[in-house]
Amino acid sequence: MDKDNSELPLRDSVKKAALCLLVISLVSVSDQLSKLWVRTNLVPGESLIITDRLSLINIENTGSAFGLLANQTFLIITISVAGVLFILLFLRYLSPATALSIVSVGLILGGAVGNLIDRIRFGCVTDFIYFRLWGDFYWPAFNIADAAITVGVFVLIYSFYRSGIFKKAYGRDHESQN
Repeated sequence: MDKDNSELPLRDSVKKAALCLLVISLVSVSDQLSKLWVRTNLVPGESLIITDRLSLINIENTGSAFGLLANQTFLIITISVAGVLFILLFLRYLSPATALSIVSVGLILGGAVGNLIDRIRFGCVTDFIYFRLWGDFYWPAFNIADAAITVGVFVLIYSFYRSGIFKKAYGRDHESQN
């Protein structure tokens, strides 16, 4: 049970890779198609009210999450590529890799790829989902890639919790202190 993925039979490795690639493809394609629709139908800054709490708005985000590192495209691309490579290595040695953890990594990678495509093509990311939480407080605009990354991170943490990885790490840490 504690074997890493490098020791999985080839058939299991192929299945896990295919599942991950399917999720990456679905997320990045849906992200790119939705951003294409927004760029085609809304000029930058224009919004389309869907409900009293939800709008679509064309925002060109030159930064990372919440606009951090604005206009640092090369740095963000470099960090994104390094992050993707790290996640791929992590996926290879994830022990034990369950379908849930594979899907969560696929969500994270699919979102990273979707935003990376925008940064390389346009120098910015198109954000367009805009929620009013209460009163005049709005959540910063985001896109499908951002949502996939966020959901993927929480699902991965849950997957680790379910697999007992946290207990094992906690136990090892306390054993080494004694």
